[in-house]
Amino acid sequence: MKSVLTTLVLSSLGIFSFAQSDGRPGDLRCEHLTNPLGIDAPSPRLSWLLDDTRYGAVQNAYRIAVGTDSSAVARGQGNIWDTQKVSSDRMLVTFRGDLQPFTKYYWQVRVWDKDNAEQTSAVASFETGMMRVDNWKGDWISDGHGLNGNSINMKPAPYFRRQFETKKKIRSARAYIAVAGLYELYINGRKIGNHRLDPMYTRFDRRNLYVAYDVTRQLQDGQNAIGVLLGNGWYNHQSTAVWFFHHAPWRDRPTFCLDLHVTYEDGSRDIISTDRSWKTSLSPVIFNSIYTAEHYDARRELPGWNTVGFDDSKWRRTMIRAAPSQNIVSQQLHPVRNVERIPAKTMKKMNDTTWIFDLGRNIAGVSEFRVRGDTGTTIRLKHAEILDKDGWPDMSNIEAHYRPTDKSDPFQTDIFILGGNGEETFMPRFNYKGFQYVQVTCSKPLQLTTDNLAGWFMHSDVPPTGKVETSDSIINRIWRAANNSYLSNFFGYPTDCPQREKNGWTGDAHIAIETALYNFDGITVYEKWLADHRDEQQPNGTFPSIIPSSGWGYEWGNGPDWTSTIAIIPWNIYLFYGDNRLLAECYDNIRRYVDRVTETAPDGLTSWGLGDWIPVKSNTPVEFTSSIYYYVDAAILSHAAKMFGKQADDEKYSALAKKIKDAINDKYLNRATGIYGQGVQTELSMPLQWDVVPGDMRAIVSANLAKRVEADNNHLDVGLLGTKAILNALSENGYAGLAYTVAAQKDFPSWGWWIVNGATTLYENWPIDAKHDLSLNHIMFGEASAWFFKALGGIKPDPAQPGFKNIILHPNFVTGLTHATVSHRSPYGEIISKWERKKKNVAYSVVIPANSTADLYLPEDTQVKKVKLADGIAIDPQKNADNGYRLPAGNYVFELKIK
Repeated sequence: MKSVLTTLVLSSLGIFSFAQSDGRPGDLRCEHLTNPLGIDAPSPRLSWLLDDTRYGAVQNAYRIAVGTDSSAVARGQGNIWDTQKVSSDRMLVTFRGDLQPFTKYYWQVRVWDKDNAEQTSAVASFETGMMRVDNWKGDWISDGHGLNGNSINMKPAPYFRRQFETKKKIRSARAYIAVAGLYELYINGRKIGNHRLDPMYTRFDRRNLYVAYDVTRQLQDGQNAIGVLLGNGWYNHQSTAVWFFHHAPWRDRPTFCLDLHVTYEDGSRDIISTDRSWKTSLSPVIFNSIYTAEHYDARRELPGWNTVGFDDSKWRRTMIRAAPSQNIVSQQLHPVRNVERIPAKTMKKMNDTTWIFDLGRNIAGVSEFRVRGDTGTTIRLKHAEILDKDGWPDMSNIEAHYRPTDKSDPFQTDIFILGGNGEETFMPRFNYKGFQYVQVTCSKPLQLTTDNLAGWFMHSDVPPTGKVETSDSIINRIWRAANNSYLSNFFGYPTDCPQREKNGWTGDAHIAIETALYNFDGITVYEKWLADHRDEQQPNGTFPSIIPSSGWGYEWGNGPDWTSTIAIIPWNIYLFYGDNRLLAECYDNIRRYVDRVTETAPDGLTSWGLGDWIPVKSNTPVEFTSSIYYYVDAAILSHAAKMFGKQADDEKYSALAKKIKDAINDKYLNRATGIYGQGVQTELSMPLQWDVVPGDMRAIVSANLAKRVEADNNHLDVGLLGTKAILNALSENGYAGLAYTVAAQKDFPSWGWWIVNGATTLYENWPIDAKHDLSLNHIMFGEASAWFFKALGGIKPDPAQPGFKNIILHPNFVTGLTHATVSHRSPYGEIISKWERKKKNVAYSVVIPANSTADLYLPEDTQVKKVKLADGIAIDPQKNADNGYRLPAGNYVFELKIK
């Protein structure tokens, strides 16, 4: 008979059920996307999950069929590729057939489960795009306004249109559009797709992205009209700031190329492309800057400009332009979208023409404003993160690096001029901001309520994969704040902040990579961003500190402590997904980078870097922190060389890693005392985190770290690099309780200090009243979120079987929490690690998804009383070689007692 405790725990997890799934494969993906359109990869990756909740569920074999006939594929017949039955538990397989451009392929997978019963998936699809640059038919065109050297300074955004006729019954239609800048695409008056800020930012003179759309439903028999509105984006950066994007070598008036492929029922095709026959005019978007704001004059609207029959006789013909680069590739990632609408929480009227709206939380995105008013009424919407003591927006924390040349482009301030035609709505198309408050100032008195304004939280729309819930509300709020800051800084590349900079700071991104991957399915965006890295690398191996870059950052901030992104992010993608393609694509870049550092640091120590950025009070030598990251890069390179069968490189870089480690320990480790340097938190935690400490000295170094933290009143004394290490170094070396105490603090300096002072995102600086470096929406201190997964839930990937094929489980039942539930959706399914503590008794429940296993290591002070499966059957789990438990797939409850 099941115990009440077992039943309670299993029911609360949602895993107490005698009904078991049938083991069918599901969640079929191509290139980590569901039914993608326009892929260019000649050998796409195919993956799936096994929906089998039975104890010991495994996949013994698979068979993949790929073909152009969905009905035949549904019968298991693939005319393009058929693997036949393969005895393997792999659920990520690379396609090995021959693909043609502009072709839709269907695929299905059959698996043989633990009983060798055959199970069949539904049919999925993927569709190829251009695949080669010479398949483009259209010209790159622009509007030609503001010629004679002034085109980059022309402020109004251009419209483009083309009317055409279809004379047969349409079977399908696909639009392919490549843009230098940003765009909105319309067909017959309807906007195509729900993406924002497409295409994503790249180094435009080296790589351009195109987007593919299924526009079959938008076309009509007979006459049709295509409309395109172009924005500047990062291509034509008209605002001026310290990073000199207005001097970018690629800068020019926005331009685009479009091919519309129309396939008729009789099999014939038409391609409507960009050329000089297209017409162009200026739009009501009278100014747009991705960095500052957008200005819109509704009096200049041209109703019907993107529909059939519009009179474009006064419009100009377009101008043909050179392609920005010869490398035009498909944008295959989770796009930026308006993800969440946030109504204004409060509104305060300051005077007859000024109101301040409060969203109640800090976000990245835009405001949407609805209003009625007279023609020509000018409305200014000023976006800020904080208010001053008198309740007015205070921009001082976010406009420090802006260098305006006049007053025409106020920072984070949209300008909306009314057309006077009933209710009007304004929402920027080509900009986003970081804000909580919006000051609305009108040139004439208006009647406004909270309903007039809402915010849109925008970000790369990556699916959530993780969840943390504990008995400590501060921990829960830190986790949510970290997610808010992470998403606020994810716009096709990871950024530092969504207001002051919007830069792809490398250090912030690799520090946050585990937080990212535990919580969100971000592989597609990171693969794009690492391609940006490859575009930016100098011939000598150097990277800039921000990526993409207009040229800034090669001279400052780009040492191993920051630009180790090139090694750390592909390695973590490999650990979390079990997919080594990104690591393979970046292998040569990692090697060239490590070789560059070696040239500048022949003794194994390097001072190239920024160091432990924004520490609480104690400073750590830059040589110490940068040399540790130099070691990390060399070690990753050695592992990758071994993986890819590069024996000479493996030997070379493993020897280099040892040399670096020895040099660090020889100079900084006092072997008599077990103290690194002066013994501050960063100096003691980083060598533990990154496995620099000699094996026989881990215990004493860990003890010294614990003493140092206790001497610091159980509070943080670290900067950016130390924040990555401090909690992990404690919890992975026997001091999880102390790590939790630090993580859960509510006074200065701590994450909780921000939260109790009203933060809904993470900050850039520990003091909430810092005089500089105080963005209120930064992810760089976000490692705490990853620590919740690694220490409270104990969920970690196994480097020997990556992608959570085997899960390392090492939960810590820390004093101060009564329960914790941590889950992560891995490539094999959802992992759940949940525990509830009642005095000396702990009920620990765990879900291991089908076709994966786990090694469970319980705290040394716990005693196992009983282990049961979901159906209540008691089992005696097998021990592994390290005195942990080896668990096959299944749902388990451990009844434990703390000694």
